[in-house]
Amino acid sequence: MKKLRDQVVVTGGAGFIGSHLCRKLLDQGKSVICIDNYFTGSRENILPLLENPFFETLRHDVCMQLYVEADAIYNLACPASPIHYQTDPVQTTKTSVHGAINMLGLAKRLGVKIFQASTSEVYGDPEIHPQTEEYWGNVNPIGPRSCYDEGKRCAETLFFDYHRQHKLRIKVGRIFNTYGPNMHPNDGRVVSNFIVQALEGRPLTIYGDGTQTRSFCYVDDLVEAITRLMDTDDSVTGPINLGNDGEFTMLELAEKVIALSGSSSKIEFRPLPQDDPMQRRPDLTKARDTLGWQPKVKLDDGLKETIAYFKKLLHS
Repeated sequence: MKKLRDQVVVTGGAGFIGSHLCRKLLDQGKSVICIDNYFTGSRENILPLLENPFFETLRHDVCMQLYVEADAIYNLACPASPIHYQTDPVQTTKTSVHGAINMLGLAKRLGVKIFQASTSEVYGDPEIHPQTEEYWGNVNPIGPRSCYDEGKRCAETLFFDYHRQHKLRIKVGRIFNTYGPNMHPNDGRVVSNFIVQALEGRPLTIYGDGTQTRSFCYVDDLVEAITRLMDTDDSVTGPINLGNDGEFTMLELAEKVIALSGSSSKIEFRPLPQDDPMQRRPDLTKARDTLGWQPKVKLDDGLKETIAYFKKLLHS
């Protein structure tokens, strides 16, 4: 009997990016199993999906082995903001490393391909700009951000060793700053911080002098890139940078958020945290050439959608 739908596992599926990916996969006609322990994920993020008969959820920690059947695996499980991943740094490392081992083991048993949500944090505080996939990074292995940075670097090592040793079909995407609806209001990331502060009329806090730069990718653009990477042939493993290569200073971002939200908030400067990168922008040559993809949503347009989401959230 012919199977009608591919069944896909998404770990971290109730998280910010994971929930958008689940929706995208359902729209593509897939059956989705959302795996999450709800440490940073939210049931509200997946509430609109629960009525879909091809969507199911399983409360599970990827640090424990998982036994399900699937045709593909997307591994997104890990706290991704400094406030959350520094709350329990040992568990953050375990989630990246043990979680990768368990999901790779599942993919090996099932003989299916697996996507790893890696991060621009593998580049650390980069000494080259923009960052290409060939750059090995400038990472402090013993600093307060190391649990996440080194955990993700180790996960990449595991993925490529499983590929070499077990011929596993892998896809590794290095995700740069992403924003949009379903962000956690207290995740400490700059876009959500600025928007919540602006909507509440509080000062927007900039760490450092505001000249440090980031590149911001709207979540719809990102999930399109992730699914395109997963659909490439087996010769494409990555790592591939996924993000937006438009570059903005923190000061520029703060001013945009104040203007677009109609806020009267002022800007307040505070000391720069340890190991916070001064600049971050992806080289997207591989993504454009290999995936035929490039980000489409302009920062102002994405911010408007995200501000509308937070307005509704804060007044609900």
